[in-house]
Amino acid sequence: MKWLKGKWLDLGSKAGKHVQFKETYDRNSKVYTYEMSIIKVVEGDAGGYRCEVTSKDKCDSCTFEVTQPANILDAFKRSGDAGEDAGDLDFSALLKKREKKARDEPKEEVDVWEILKDAKPCDYEKIAFDYGITDLRGLLKRLKKMKKVEPKKSDAFLKKLEQCYSVDKGKRTQMHVELHDPNVQVKWLKNGVEIKPSYLLVSFPVSVVVCVYMCVTAPWCLYEVYELLVGEKVEFECEVSEEGANVKWMKDGVELTKDGKYRIKKDGKKHTLVINEATIEDIGMYYVYTNGGESKGELEVEAKELEVLQSIADLSVKACEQAMFKCEVSDEKVVGKWFKDGVEVKPGNRIKVSHIGRYGITLLGLPLSSSPLNYSLSLSLSLSLSLSLSAPTSEPTRLTVEDVTDSTCALKWRPPERVGAGGVDGYIIEWCKEGEDNWVAANKEPVDKNTYRVKGLPTGEKLLFRVVAMNIAGRSPPCTMKQSVTVREIMEYPKIRLPRQLRTKFIRKVGEKINLVIPFQGKPRPVVNWLKDGEPLENKSVGIRTSDFDTILFIRSAERDHSGTYTLSVQIDNMQDKADIHIQIVDKPGPPINVMVTDVWGFNAALEWKPPKDTGNTDITGYTIQKADKKTQGWFTVYEHNRRPSCTASDLVMGNEYSFRVFSENICGLSDEVAFSKNTAIIGKTGNTLQYYTVLYPPTRSRKHAPRDIMSLLWSPEQAGSYGLPVCIGGCRIGWKPWIG
Repeated sequence: MKWLKGKWLDLGSKAGKHVQFKETYDRNSKVYTYEMSIIKVVEGDAGGYRCEVTSKDKCDSCTFEVTQPANILDAFKRSGDAGEDAGDLDFSALLKKREKKARDEPKEEVDVWEILKDAKPCDYEKIAFDYGITDLRGLLKRLKKMKKVEPKKSDAFLKKLEQCYSVDKGKRTQMHVELHDPNVQVKWLKNGVEIKPSYLLVSFPVSVVVCVYMCVTAPWCLYEVYELLVGEKVEFECEVSEEGANVKWMKDGVELTKDGKYRIKKDGKKHTLVINEATIEDIGMYYVYTNGGESKGELEVEAKELEVLQSIADLSVKACEQAMFKCEVSDEKVVGKWFKDGVEVKPGNRIKVSHIGRYGITLLGLPLSSSPLNYSLSLSLSLSLSLSLSAPTSEPTRLTVEDVTDSTCALKWRPPERVGAGGVDGYIIEWCKEGEDNWVAANKEPVDKNTYRVKGLPTGEKLLFRVVAMNIAGRSPPCTMKQSVTVREIMEYPKIRLPRQLRTKFIRKVGEKINLVIPFQGKPRPVVNWLKDGEPLENKSVGIRTSDFDTILFIRSAERDHSGTYTLSVQIDNMQDKADIHIQIVDKPGPPINVMVTDVWGFNAALEWKPPKDTGNTDITGYTIQKADKKTQGWFTVYEHNRRPSCTASDLVMGNEYSFRVFSENICGLSDEVAFSKNTAIIGKTGNTLQYYTVLYPPTRSRKHAPRDIMSLLWSPEQAGSYGLPVCIGGCRIGWKPWIG
């Protein structure tokens, strides 16, 4: 929560006598209230202010202005020139001129429907927009009802028949018309058939009265128009003058017969054509023919608008539970299809589809999934929904104590590692006394944050706490604190003050004393515990002494077994502090391994060896190489602090035979033992190394037909000759001293 002035000025640093801040919290409404008070506003306080609130990744702010009005007394002026105290006050400067608003003349009410009646259909949308009509579909329906077909004026009739006559069965009725010309010939027709004189006809000079259904002047012929929706029942009914008349029903020149679609009924003189369920294909003109006349009627069928009475909705269910979708539409006979992610759903062992007015799909044994499944129902319109399969989350992690007082305990934890599609709605915190199993919920509603302060705890009791994550699938496994917490106020939290030299690796030599003094703080007195490599410290050669303010680790004579990581912990209830101390006890290393003379040339000899097996619990820093000739047997240093396990000894004396030895070296010094070379280096007088061999057999030809200048020799070295040294072969004639190589 920040209070800012202008763009960047943070007012938190200005708190004091002039600017004061206040924060309150209402437990009932769970609302935080933040107030900023400016004491004795001055001109510098005017300007724009902003209140900014941040929570996690969300941020919101609001702005307001603070203005300081000018002194209103400066606007008062006195009339006259006598000074400030003379004259009358003039308030005219404070008055504002108001503009007179012209009264809106009442607009004449306009009947939009009268305008629409006379307008062209292409202008309907423009008129609706001008007069604020948004429901164009409803507008067209109302216009259709309003636009009734007015009967055409006739030159023959002054007064025509009414549209409908209502009469009880068995009663008489009268229908009359008025004519312009009393001498005109009049015919009465019933269902398009001329009425025979069996009916009572009364003629007056200007009117005709008859008990019939309709009356027209010849040669006109009227017919009825039937309008209905798809699926409704249609009945065409006509009445003939005699029973047993031959009646034919036809449509578009094709005679209609009794089949599954059409039914023809006869009841005395009445003949009826019945269509049980009308379709769009049934639109057309229907004719009925008799021996003495004919009649016709037009059928118009409109597509029924499908209405959804109960729409499908999104579902979230637990894994392996049953999910049922229901959809109810206005027409029970409509056929619908279910789709899942665009693929039609087929009924099976797990999926059942029923069509009984209400369309439902039941999914059984759903697999656990974290991603939602999208289902849709396709009718004459399309409906869609989303199905999310959810399961309880895993348990929260890292439940720790932040603060303890005499009646409260502040906890914090980490979210579950596995959340799933159901997400996390919040957390429930519970507590119970140590040794009991009666868990009490600390909060009724789940909390969103990963911290919570439990209040109203019994003072002095040892309590256990646990946290449960909640989502739509239910409760997660609990994360329970392993150690109990004593509800009491901690005056000073435990803290280890580790000396600087112990923050890095602490190195000592074998046999030295170790005395580590580590201060700490905490009130009441914390419990001090030492571990070595994660295990309790049980070595009797290591002494531990603890007081109210420090702890001492003492070793009289350090051994290499004392090396390791020592962990110091100070704890007050569940408040704990830890520190790791790395101790390393080092010793002199062992001798190198396998020292060899690998090559000799001129006055030089090459040496190689392997590092020692025992490095003294530390790194090898170098090697010391020494040489000695067999004549004097005195050792002289060739190299010191040689880092590589090889070297070259130079400036050797011609004609001498040399031996070598090597020492290992670390931070404790040279190794007590030394490694000698397994062979020697002989420096010949010519500067070359010579080794003499004896021929075992006299020279022989290597092959039967070999040339005379080729011989085979076989010899055995007098010394070990398995080092891959070069061999020089020479010969001389018998009796001659010089050798030829």
